[in-house]
Amino acid sequence: MRQAVLAAVLGVAAACPALSEVTLSADSLRKAASISLQQGDVVRAQAYAEALLERDPKDLTAHLIRARALRDQGKVTPAREAARHAWALAETDAQRYSAALITAQVLSSMGKRTRAQFWLRRAVQLAPDTRLEARAKRDFRYVRARNPWSTQMSFVLAPNSNINNGSAQERSYLNYAVTEALFGEPVEYGLSGSAQALSGLEWGGTLHARYRFAETPTSAQDLKFGLSYRSFILSSGARNQAPGLSGSDFSFGTVSFGYGHRTRNFQRKGELLSDLEVGQSWYGGARYASYLRGSMRQTYRTSARRQLSFGVNAERLLGQATPDVDTIAFSTSLTERFSSGNIGYVGLAFETTHSVNAGSEYGEIELRSGYVLGKPVLGAALQIGLGTAWRDYDVSPHARGGRQDTRIFADLTATFTDFDYYGFNPSVTITASRTNSNIGLFDTRRLGVSLGIKSAF
Repeated sequence: MRQAVLAAVLGVAAACPALSEVTLSADSLRKAASISLQQGDVVRAQAYAEALLERDPKDLTAHLIRARALRDQGKVTPAREAARHAWALAETDAQRYSAALITAQVLSSMGKRTRAQFWLRRAVQLAPDTRLEARAKRDFRYVRARNPWSTQMSFVLAPNSNINNGSAQERSYLNYAVTEALFGEPVEYGLSGSAQALSGLEWGGTLHARYRFAETPTSAQDLKFGLSYRSFILSSGARNQAPGLSGSDFSFGTVSFGYGHRTRNFQRKGELLSDLEVGQSWYGGARYASYLRGSMRQTYRTSARRQLSFGVNAERLLGQATPDVDTIAFSTSLTERFSSGNIGYVGLAFETTHSVNAGSEYGEIELRSGYVLGKPVLGAALQIGLGTAWRDYDVSPHARGGRQDTRIFADLTATFTDFDYYGFNPSVTITASRTNSNIGLFDTRRLGVSLGIKSAF
């Protein structure tokens, strides 16, 4: 009632300035400015805020109101300056929350949406209650959906039991064609230390950036950029096992550029995703291979909880330190969200290669599954993956019948949702795999633990 009366008095005074002169206290003028802002009268709100600032240049509320009023008028440069003053004057978390929120709004209006997302993460961190936290998260999602730039970064620092993809065996057989011609039977030999699995500490990171340069309600076109690098520090046991080697001898890096196209179809129940990528890789500091890769994937929601996916991938690898290889793969998957909130996934893929080097040609079938728990367990969101693959090489220099590998793998990721900093949660991923081959050189075992950070929203 007091606000209504105050608004009425101010309205009459503004309409009939000759009738009387109204004198207001600072608190009343702040309320009047807030009411004007709520009613959409941003010019009057700005005038009241500037009157308050003439009285006290350190009036935090006046800076906040002025920033919002200027922003709503499209005067983003002075609005940004007002937001800076508000942030500098804020002392409590509640005040910093308000300053961070208006700063994000101004930056978004200026087209600087990536910076706006950073300030909204700040607002989430500083929110004095769950309602205001939810508002900041909602605004973050709104800005992210309209930001043409999207950047994802990941880092790894983790122990790895097999950094060189070395054999788990100590012995294997020499080239059967040569040894049988010389000795009449295959010759077994001891594997060198560098050919066996080497343990160590893996470190590195990846960066993927996307710029959406065209978008309609049903389609989007993106330019993409990728950069990755990983290297290793050998354990003391690995240094003794393979003297003269260092972890950087197994370093691997890639740089890539690409184009992506997304189209909604089947009355928005489906989406067709097409990607084209060109890249270069390095191994041990030397050029390893160039590649051209293309993919198409069609998704389709058969219901609110079920989604099917079908895809095809093709790659041409032009090796500098490895044979040229052409690869084509087909995949299909099913994702189901259960009434419990858990999510299940199962996928099947087939891959085949062609190369001038017969030993690089193979066919592979892979079955992969995953399960995501809808509710945290002991404060951690859990994601589990299991899979198996069978690969067949028709030709191998090590065995007359070719080479056959059977691989099983599993991973477990725990994201600790109770630990939240600027909207990021720490995570731990444990991976394990085992490959059994008819050739001892290719028997492998691998166990790794990696730490990561995931966005909470």
